[in-house]
Amino acid sequence: MIYETILPLIMFALVSSITPGPNNLMLLASGANFGFRRSLPHMLGISLGFAFMALLVGLGLAQMFELYPVLKFVLKVLAVIYMLYLAWKIANAAAPKAAAEAGKPFTFLQAAAFQWVNPKAWAMALTAVTVYAPNQELVVIVLVAGVFSAVNLPSVTVWTVLGQQMQRFLVNNMRLRLFNIVMALLLVGSLYSVVMF
Repeated sequence: MIYETILPLIMFALVSSITPGPNNLMLLASGANFGFRRSLPHMLGISLGFAFMALLVGLGLAQMFELYPVLKFVLKVLAVIYMLYLAWKIANAAAPKAAAEAGKPFTFLQAAAFQWVNPKAWAMALTAVTVYAPNQELVVIVLVAGVFSAVNLPSVTVWTVLGQQMQRFLVNNMRLRLFNIVMALLLVGSLYSVVMF
């Protein structure tokens, strides 16, 4: 059974990891504002933090939402508040040189913790566990988490490198300000799925 589902699991992990979402938008902005090297902890925090989250969801955390529906509401409220705060921070980010001196990209722990309020991460984890580990076998749950970690890191790297390459275009403060505002608005727009469901 594992061998029959490994390729579809890899494809699901790739498509869901590389498409736009809060993590990738924030990495695009981080790459543009802080560069690749300073964004590495952020990237690793996403990949390993999501794998840990998927593991816990597979081990039964998802059933907590069925038993206590209020937890889902609390998670939505926290997600909206935190993502609005992050959007504000992105919109007001300093120019790359100033950011290098004063600004701070996400740390590993901040990025890992962000997965718990990231609506796309929850949707990915719940779908992956439900579809690819329906019997909740430990080896399959670990495989799902491992595949996501292995596929996610190269995917988020693409977004960070793209952001870093955009530094050439964002050489004046007006362009950078506009870029950061657009990134912030896209991050707020990604909340649509949270508010509607």
